[in-house]
Amino acid sequence: MSRTAGRILLGVLFVFAGINHFVQPRLYASIMPDYLPRHQLLVWLSGIAEVFCGLLIFIPRMRNLARWSLLALLLAIFPANLHMALNQTRYPMIPGWLLWLRLPLQGVLMAWVWWSTALPRSKNF
Repeated sequence: MSRTAGRILLGVLFVFAGINHFVQPRLYASIMPDYLPRHQLLVWLSGIAEVFCGLLIFIPRMRNLARWSLLALLLAIFPANLHMALNQTRYPMIPGWLLWLRLPLQGVLMAWVWWSTALPRSKNF
């Protein structure tokens, strides 16, 4: 896959994932760890962040900001994924192995963000 195709696919993925926060807000609120306050607000904010960062990918001058913002966002949502894996009985509709598989996939997603948003190398030596 070319870097451009990977970047486009990643941007579309984040935009649609962010929109889904508003389509299915209860789903996202249900996976939030109990220790986090104001689940509904956090669902909205994370949805907005995903859409915004996904759109930034398409603006060449903003790609570096998109890179660091998406990496921070993926790091911030990792606790929710860990929470789900550690509390599988709360999510009987999702196989336990899939909940654990999501954890290393977060790293794969982060690597995809890093690779696809890389700035072109300068041709000057």
